[in-house]
Amino acid sequence: MLFFNLSAFYFFYFAAVAVYIIFMPKVLHDIGYTPSQIGIVFALAPLMRFATPFLFLKHIKLNATIFKSSLLLSILSAIGFYFTLDNFYAFTLNNALLGICLSLILPYIEVIALKELGKDRYGKSRLYGSIGFMFIALVLAKFLSEPQIALHYYLCVTILIVIFSLLLLKHDVPHEDTISSKPFSVLEYWPFWLSLFFMQMSFGGFYNFFTIYETENGITLEMTSYLWSFGVICEIAMFYFQAPFFKNNLLGIIKISIFVTAIRWLLLYLFPDNLYITFFAQSIHAFSFGLYHSAVIIYLYKIYENKKLAQQFMYGVAYGLGGFVGALVAGWLYGENLFLYSALFALTSLLFVTIMKEDSTK
Repeated sequence: MLFFNLSAFYFFYFAAVAVYIIFMPKVLHDIGYTPSQIGIVFALAPLMRFATPFLFLKHIKLNATIFKSSLLLSILSAIGFYFTLDNFYAFTLNNALLGICLSLILPYIEVIALKELGKDRYGKSRLYGSIGFMFIALVLAKFLSEPQIALHYYLCVTILIVIFSLLLLKHDVPHEDTISSKPFSVLEYWPFWLSLFFMQMSFGGFYNFFTIYETENGITLEMTSYLWSFGVICEIAMFYFQAPFFKNNLLGIIKISIFVTAIRWLLLYLFPDNLYITFFAQSIHAFSFGLYHSAVIIYLYKIYENKKLAQQFMYGVAYGLGGFVGALVAGWLYGENLFLYSALFALTSLLFVTIMKEDSTK
């Protein structure tokens, strides 16, 4: 039952992510938002992800009560989309509320998943998130005839996220929050945190503008949804078969994943209208997200004793600050050179991770 509940949580959580990152930018673009406004809207939620973990260093304890509050706020935020969509400022503030919720929900569940399933079964549960992402990518592309439809989908999956999150709370045992006498420090592994930041920054153009970028280069919206889905299929395969990789050095895996990600962005820059090459570039998602994400999660789980806070900061620094800056920069730089800049950000990430000592994973 635990495996089922975790898998269902991942399925619906990343179904919501698919609505948010694949279709919401297109919705905003179609109702008149400028690329710069789209960048700002989708930058504020990651910014909140970055800021929120700092409250938990000393002032607040991430417990079941805080977690339940974040679930309630996530539903209120989803409902708020209906009333704020046509107002840039109100919609932006609503995204900030959503960012606070996301900074708490997924890291909380990730610690439960790693503790209960271990690194060998974690990937097999997490792959259902990729299935949920792909399902929405395929289905919503066929039915998105007006903006309200995307909002309906988002609200429904958010309610299901809350249901399965509450079912998983019984596995949140006290010793998960145990904090050692050694204080949590980002500075102790600062090159790694900077690498996380630049890696996620490189995804700014992809997550916020890939759909727009491809459709403006002659690819239909339906075919673009197939491109998203193909990348996720490759990601699913990686999640299922990745366990043997983690018997090797984790930093080495992370370096390889970052390097091939840089190649991926270069291919999108050089061949934006070539379907064969774009499909190949999407296949690299198996490494640039599937393998990379799991390796980072496990690496942080091993090197930090305060595991919930480590996961919070991972989502805060990478998906939060990196996503925030990446979205802003992508909005400002949007054009034919967008993915060239993304490749440069990925290479910067690789530079920082090479500074890490190999024995830090032991």
